[in-house]
Order: sequence, then C-alpha cells, then structure tokens
Amino acid sequence: MSPVLLLLLLLLGLLCILCLRRKRRQGEPPLVSGWIPFLGKALEFGRDAQAFLQDLRRRHGDVFTVHLAGKYMTFIMDPLLYPSVVKQGRQLDFHEFSDTVAPSTFGYPPVRQGFPGLSEQIARSYQLLQGEHLGPLTESMMGNLMLVLRQDHLGAGGGWRSGSMYEFCNAVMFEATFLTIYGRPASGRRHQGMAAMREDFQRFDRMFPLLIAQVPIGLLGKTRAVRSKLIGHLLPDRMSHWVVKSELIRTRSQVLEQYATLRDTDKGAHHFTILWASVGNTVPASFWVLYFLLSNPAALAAVRGEIQDVLRQSGGQFRPEEDLTLSREQLDNMILLESSISEGLRLSSASTNIRVAQEDFSLRLGGERSAVVRKGDVIALYPQSMHMDPEIYEDPQSFRYDRFIQDGRVKTDFYKSGQKLKYFLMPFGSGASMCPGRYFAVNEIKQFLSLLLLYLDLQLEPGQSQVSLDYSRAGLGILLPASDVRLRYRPSTGQQSEGE
Repeated sequence: MSPVLLLLLLLLGLLCILCLRRKRRQGEPPLVSGWIPFLGKALEFGRDAQAFLQDLRRRHGDVFTVHLAGKYMTFIMDPLLYPSVVKQGRQLDFHEFSDTVAPSTFGYPPVRQGFPGLSEQIARSYQLLQGEHLGPLTESMMGNLMLVLRQDHLGAGGGWRSGSMYEFCNAVMFEATFLTIYGRPASGRRHQGMAAMREDFQRFDRMFPLLIAQVPIGLLGKTRAVRSKLIGHLLPDRMSHWVVKSELIRTRSQVLEQYATLRDTDKGAHHFTILWASVGNTVPASFWVLYFLLSNPAALAAVRGEIQDVLRQSGGQFRPEEDLTLSREQLDNMILLESSISEGLRLSSASTNIRVAQEDFSLRLGGERSAVVRKGDVIALYPQSMHMDPEIYEDPQSFRYDRFIQDGRVKTDFYKSGQKLKYFLMPFGSGASMCPGRYFAVNEIKQFLSLLLLYLDLQLEPGQSQVSLDYSRAGLGILLPASDVRLRYRPSTGQQSEGE
C-alpha cells in the first residue's frame, strides 16, 4: 500500500470518528469526549480520578458528562445534589449495570435471563448479613480471628517479629472471613491451601478493574484460569463436606439448587462473588485504619484505652493467655474505634455510585435546576471529592481519629454552603446500591483491630516513607496502598510498647 493511500485511509478514519462523535444537545451538561476512540478520557481518569474530576469541575461546574471506556457518564459533583439522584427510582436504575457486569466478571450466567425469581431470592438473602443475623456472624468471626491469631502470631516466644503489614492484614482477615462465611472442614479447624488460594485471589483482584470495565477475560493472560481455580474451591460437592457454614451461604446454596440448569461451576461462581464482596474491600480498609493508628501515637493510645475501658465497664478483664469474646454491644460502645474506621474509610475510599438512565429525561436537581440525560447514560456520584472537600472536612488530607465524634456521641452534622448534608460519608454506596454487608464489614474491622491492639504490641519499622494511595482501582471501593510497609509486632505483655 502506497504511503499516500495509507494517509488517505487514516484521514478518512479520523473523519468518520469526528462525524460519529457525540454532540451536546440543548439542556445537556457540558460534554468532555476526548480524542481516543472508545477509551475517551479513561486513561486520564485511571491515573488520578480525583484530580481529573476536580479539574473538570473547575472548568465545567458541578455537573458534566465524560466519555469513559465506551460509556457516557454524567458526574454530579455537588453533594447537596446527591439526594436528587438517589431518590430517582423509576428513571435511574442500578441493577442494569450490576446485572451486566457481575456475571461476566465472576463467571456465571446473567441471573435475569432464564432463571425466574433468582435475582429476587439472592437479593433477599443479603438480609442475613444484617439485624438479628449480625450477632451469630460477629460471634463466629471473633472465634475465627482468635484461632488464626493464636496459631499464627501468638505462639511460643515473646520476641519481636517483622513482616509486610498488608500481607499480615490480608492473611488474618482473608482466612477468618472465609471460615466465618463458608465454614470449616468436618475433620479440622482450618482449610488446607489457604495461602495459595489467597495468592490466586490477589491475582484475580489485580485484574478486577479491567474486568469491571468489561475487557474480555481472554485478553487478560491467565486470569480465566485463576478464576476457575477460585471457583473450584467453592463447588457444591466440595462445600457439602464443610460444617458451621453461615446462614447466608446455607440459604444461597438452597436457592441455587432450585435451578436445574445452573451448572456446579455457575453455583461456585455465585459463591465466589460473595468471597470477593467479603474481603475485596475489607482487607485494604483494615490495612489503612491500622496504618493510620500506628502512624499517630496519640490516636493509638486513645483507641487502645477505649477498648480496655469497654472491657472493664462490662465486667470483663483482658488476659493474654485467654481467648477473648467481644459482644456486639461492646463493639457498638467503641465509638473512638468506629470514628477511626470512618476516618480511614474517608481517606481511602474511592467508590463510584452509579445509576443507568432508563429513558431520555430531564433529571431534576433541586429548585429550578435540571440536566437532560439520554437513555443508557450513566449518572455517577464520586464521593471521594466530597470526602476531600475542606469546606466539609477541615484539613481533609489529615487523619483525625475523633473527627466523627461530637459530645461523646457519633457525629452526623456536616455542612456544605451552610446546608446540612444528608450524605457526608459514602464508602458503602447509597440508596439501592448501598452495600448490604456494610454492618458486618465494620464489625469485622472493629474485631480485627480490637484483638490486635489487645494481644499485640505493634510498631511501624522506622525510616519508611509515607504510604500513598494506588489509584488503579479508583471508582471500585477502597484503594490499595501504592507500596507496602514493614510492621514489627510481638505478643503483648499488657504494657504499652516502646515508642507509644
């Protein structure tokens, strides 16, 4: 092919792209398309979503539409406008997105195609993570955390040990959560091969942002094989030999057995979805809160003191040689710890709350303000922008363990432009898309941190740089650390460790 002909074809292709590009219509928000076909502005969003969106906000205002990886996403940046989006139930729908993306990501067939009633039964099963059902889960998680900590980290010898802090959190939380949700072998207290399963999970998790973006799994190297291995651990026949399973898994297993056309691998994939939902964000959240506490001696001392006070006030006494049980009521009374967790979530979460427009309509944004959106467009809230707003949170880059406490109680009064915010902390989504396991997740983190601060003396190894956020998972929940940090720990002697 001659260079002249090649140039003409390239120019023709560019002309076609320009002609087919979406154009802004009257009443629609400002449109930011980008020049790269399909990707649009996805690369810039992926590098640093918060900085990218704040730059667009300065140029275009609080509402604008961005072309990202084949989707047109209208971002609502003013948190005072969030309720207008959340309350739109008929014209904006969350399930269309999740029903499309989750099956291809985790490897099961779409639940609304050929499986009548399955979606509704699965949704109802999530109630087993809340209310009165939270008590047995909390009790089980406490026992499993004690089991893993006692056998792996509280053994003979009281000297200092060191290691990767993220791997420490991951190993303990992953296995304790797995045992709590799925149960244990009938012939033992712990599953074999947990370390290898955890490594496979991390391999899958690294590809998770691309899978959610609907990049075909066949283009992602060994990801399909890794996913198949993880699903293989959760096949019905294998799980049938486990005991002390959670009510959630027992109920979901019974529901899945009602559908004869579901293969065993499909059922295993559904169970794998629960595994990712249980640890995919809880592990990094636990890491960040522990990291912030260890980086702030005053915060660490205050939270540890509160845990000890709650034990004393309830008539309990901590003895390092005995296993501890913390009730749900005791956990609820740890408001400094809860505030620290909320602050850690504020600093590390970068979720996107999304709804899909079911028709062309004008989205009312309060008062006389509105924005025209098209059917199939995604309406997005990006709460990290709110979490980092200095008008709402003074010195927002800093960790303040007591930021969410006022007059000895949980603080819920936060303001923007002189108006009280209905939504001020949103690591778990909002409305119909709010995480159904959020109460269990916070309890897990509370239990994990309580036991660590009671049973271990912990320190960050000196001379390490401050850990920053890795934005490759922006939009998907809790961000991972860009680098790991070294941790020193030893069984507690009941005294504060040096340096506190």
